[in-house]
Amino acid sequence: MSSRIAAVDVGNDSIKAIFGELEYELNIPNIVARDTEDRPVIGIEELDNKNPLEGIHIKVHSPALKENNAIYRVGQLATKSTSATELDPGSAKSEEDQTLVMLFATLALDAVNEKNSNSFPKMKNVIDANYTLGTGLPLREVKEGKDAGYRSKLVGSVHQVEFLVTPKYQGLKVNIKFNEVKIYPEGFAAYINLVMDNNLKIINKDLIDKRIIIQDIGGLSTDIAVIKNRNVDDDKAQGFNLGVSESLEAIREEIRSKHGIELDSRRDVVEIITRKNDRNHIMVKGSRTSVHDITDRILLELAKKQYRLLRNVWQKNSQTEICYFVGGGANVLKEYIKTLNNNLDGYNIDFFEDEKESIWMMANAYYKLITDFVRKTEKPKPPQEPVKN
Repeated sequence: MSSRIAAVDVGNDSIKAIFGELEYELNIPNIVARDTEDRPVIGIEELDNKNPLEGIHIKVHSPALKENNAIYRVGQLATKSTSATELDPGSAKSEEDQTLVMLFATLALDAVNEKNSNSFPKMKNVIDANYTLGTGLPLREVKEGKDAGYRSKLVGSVHQVEFLVTPKYQGLKVNIKFNEVKIYPEGFAAYINLVMDNNLKIINKDLIDKRIIIQDIGGLSTDIAVIKNRNVDDDKAQGFNLGVSESLEAIREEIRSKHGIELDSRRDVVEIITRKNDRNHIMVKGSRTSVHDITDRILLELAKKQYRLLRNVWQKNSQTEICYFVGGGANVLKEYIKTLNNNLDGYNIDFFEDEKESIWMMANAYYKLITDFVRKTEKPKPPQEPVKN
């Protein structure tokens, strides 16, 4: 049975996934809410006109889950729920049901996509989907050896996602199997993405032999990879329980208590902070109101902590030539960190000006690594015997 390539970055803010020959990508908020089987639906005809990504409602059956056969609203639909959960600081990505639920949901959404009807066999309403998966875990978890346990949960079992009240896909079931699972440390993935193109050809010659620090600021954690001689120096690499989620939560809380405005999730806060027009403004009773004082104070505080981490790592690796800040959190803190650096130590630091590139960096890197793995392991076809007359 043929296997489809999937590169999935289960980020704390959202899932980024790239499939096949780069022909399909998905980005879903990493929010789930436990639910009951029969969520009320107004008119099935109307349901099927809606975007499936806005109504992901599934039942997940997998031996890898602590809570088997539970029903979830996922992504956009979960943000509207009172019982929505986002990952908490200090939680291990490799040990949370939520990570697996999001992973399986994303793969199932690819499998049911009508463009892939040729990729997987379908009997009645059941699709059998086989994937070769490239994904990653925070450096801290890989250093603790958690990648092996995570991989063994995935390989060798069948994981089933059943679409309940989901537009277009209602009643479909997807059986997910993994042909192979590769788990990469997140910091190393960022490096691969910096120096190599999709065919793993080196695109950044002047970087390849430099000593680099990569500071990847995520929602719940920050990974700092120290790269020398083209490898991550495992002893120097560090993971910290410090991400942007708590600060976003604090901003959300303060906007609520000061302005009486209820924002659905941390994502709404990110939107307010990063959008091009009307940045740091909200609508209060119909009038445009600045929340600059709140966002500036809280984000500057976090930027100082991130800067302190950089300073400590740089001190221990004094011959570092440049530090790249990557990840969704770096995108939120960019201006604050630049200002601190200009006023303080003036390290050689850089950000990705392209927002999409920064956010999709991990998924892109896993894609490069997993396609390279497939390329190397596929056996060359034996030459055809000439046909004798």
